[in-house]
Amino acid sequence: MDVAANPGVAARWDWRSVLCWSLWGWGSAAFNTVILTFVFTVYLTGSVANDPQGGSAALGVTLTIAGACIALVAPVTGLRSDAGGRRKRWLAVHTALVVACTAALFFVQDDSAYLLLGLALVAAGSVFVEFAGVNYNALLLQVSTPATIGRVSGFGWAMGYFGGLIALAVVLFGFVQPEVGLFGVTSQGGLNIRAVALFAAAWFALFALPVLLVVPEAPAPANRMHRSFLDSYRVLGQRIARMWRSDRQTLGFLVASALYRDGLAAIFTFGGVIAAGTFGFGPGEVVVFAIAANLVAGSSAFLGGRADDRFGPKPVIVTALSGLVVVGSALVVLPGKPAFWVCGLLLAAFLGPTESASRTFLARIAAPGREGETFGLYATTGRAVSFLGPLAFSGFIAIFGTQRAGMAGIVLILVLGLLAMLRVRAPEATGDRS
Repeated sequence: MDVAANPGVAARWDWRSVLCWSLWGWGSAAFNTVILTFVFTVYLTGSVANDPQGGSAALGVTLTIAGACIALVAPVTGLRSDAGGRRKRWLAVHTALVVACTAALFFVQDDSAYLLLGLALVAAGSVFVEFAGVNYNALLLQVSTPATIGRVSGFGWAMGYFGGLIALAVVLFGFVQPEVGLFGVTSQGGLNIRAVALFAAAWFALFALPVLLVVPEAPAPANRMHRSFLDSYRVLGQRIARMWRSDRQTLGFLVASALYRDGLAAIFTFGGVIAAGTFGFGPGEVVVFAIAANLVAGSSAFLGGRADDRFGPKPVIVTALSGLVVVGSALVVLPGKPAFWVCGLLLAAFLGPTESASRTFLARIAAPGREGETFGLYATTGRAVSFLGPLAFSGFIAIFGTQRAGMAGIVLILVLGLLAMLRVRAPEATGDRS
């Protein structure tokens, strides 16, 4: 990564900018962890839906549709934000849309008549948070140097996990566990969980502000051109064709990461649902486990970032994926809550480094000035096959009749991603040992 060739790359490591950038991850955890994984989707499938199995299947179908929307639009939003020098503006717009969808979940009562509304809002939020993530990830190059990109990315992921941990602790002790929670809310009509949605929206909005106020916008390219939205697809197609001819390393990584990231997303999405439906965790137990899992994942993401700078991202990714496959396979067959606690925390330990190293792998090989476009393709290739995780989960449930079988489907996706990743040539490690 050449700093001189790309003025958007930081020339030095500025901890103030790094902290402000990472606080967006801290805030977005309120949606990804509280809403999408451990609290609100569990509420939708367990209390709003008529039965957990049907609710889980409906959630899988809805998120598959959301993934298709992301696949069609994400790369063009990244390309257009690169071309116009407007990454922060679009980060702000999409973050605001996530906040609005999250706050609107307050109106989803514990009655099956509200299931469609809840699923639609969760799906819309998942689309907009992915769009926001395209521009957020592209900003990584503006707050790190080539020698520190691994640890900065790892710190950002760690902040996301720790933000999720704190948010979950507030949710557990302020809303889920007490008979009468903060502001006098109770469980009648699902009011305590609906209030959690308002809390998550406020949390995300608050911690998204620092990156928008402090981190500078990337400079617009000198050959800036105004294109229509549809014309952007033509330009994107030309660049993908050029990538096929001359940059198959990037293309190969996009395909491999699409597979295994879909498995990671499925673990996040259905982890709380499996804990409740298969291992008998109550709502409070799910949140306690989530707090512990976020602590483990955050710590491992931070340590994985340092390993990334020293050894390069590919060894980190391959090692973590291998661990996920082994532990996930064990979870398919082992019974009881203790098994879920042990295997679940081990899964969390491998999740953080995989995600962080994947981001730095792509940032290291992205063409200068096209980081938003490249991360848009990263989102798109991930979502182009995003039906695989939900389909494997819901399909195995339909075939075998248990949520435990759904976990086997997720492991299969991780295996395919690992095999594909082994064929990808790694970028050079910086060898930084500080």
